Amino acid sequence: MKKKLLVLAGPTAIGKTSWAIQLAQHLGTSILSSDSRQCYLELGVAVAKPSVTELNIVPHYFINSHSIFKTVSAADYAVYGRHALEEIFQTSDWAVVCGGTGLYLKALLEGMDEIPEAEPGIRNAIVDAYTNFGIEWLKNTLMNEDGAYAMERGLENPQRMMRALEVKRSTGQSILTFQQKKTNLLPYEIYRFGMEMPRDLLNARIDQRVDMMVASGLLEETKLLYEHRSLNALQTVGYQEVFEFIDGNVDWKEAVKQIKIHTHQYAKRQMTWFKRDNAMIWVDARKGIEQILDKIVS
Repeated sequence: MKKKLLVLAGPTAIGKTSWAIQLAQHLGTSILSSDSRQCYLELGVAVAKPSVTELNIVPHYFINSHSIFKTVSAADYAVYGRHALEEIFQTSDWAVVCGGTGLYLKALLEGMDEIPEAEPGIRNAIVDAYTNFGIEWLKNTLMNEDGAYAMERGLENPQRMMRALEVKRSTGQSILTFQQKKTNLLPYEIYRFGMEMPRDLLNARIDQRVDMMVASGLLEETKLLYEHRSLNALQTVGYQEVFEFIDGNVDWKEAVKQIKIHTHQYAKRQMTWFKRDNAMIWVDARKGIEQILDKIVS
């Protein structure tokens, strides 16, 4: 019999962690996170990791597993995740994957195209120029050097834009030529579930979570991380707005307001990504895990 993989996806703050723990307990298995920030040991309040109590209830993979000083890509996650699943399946017939980073889930389930690594000097030069000259420099440079990528993929994500630029400078070819949508499907029986609720309710949950983060020491944590603000791991909603406050660019009330607004926008983008997945079975986050168990346990 094939091993079975239960994927639980959805936007931030919708309650995935609680459901994943309940499902893992019921199925007698462990959880592989697919969150691109909760893997970093040094990050805490702003990335809403499972609590110590929750981590002790069920074994978790890809939580506190890496340092912010090591950049983790979707391709890195795919390798890590597949090894983790092999380990989980040594003792269980089920595994639970839980998270909201759609690209990481896609990389895990379908594999990643092999894109050449850039020479460190090229990467460092691009990062330095971006740090010194800002987003407009990055947009204009990418438009000039890889207009095809800029037109097809847009000019919104600085990390992806820098990656595209370094590939172009390293290989002379657009990163698009390496992204051929090759698949390397997992050999498991996969069930994909997405959690959803009305947007106004989700936004209210997000606002409540942000208020809890503030009360739990978001400012103090961000001050400790300030000297590392240029690292990829810190390009994260929650930290970025507080950095602006520390720099004196906004007052505290406005910083908190911006965290809420940007998190609402992020949740909307997450739902847009997951709604494109025709294999996703949607369940009401206001109800319980029985909606899932009824579909996977005969």
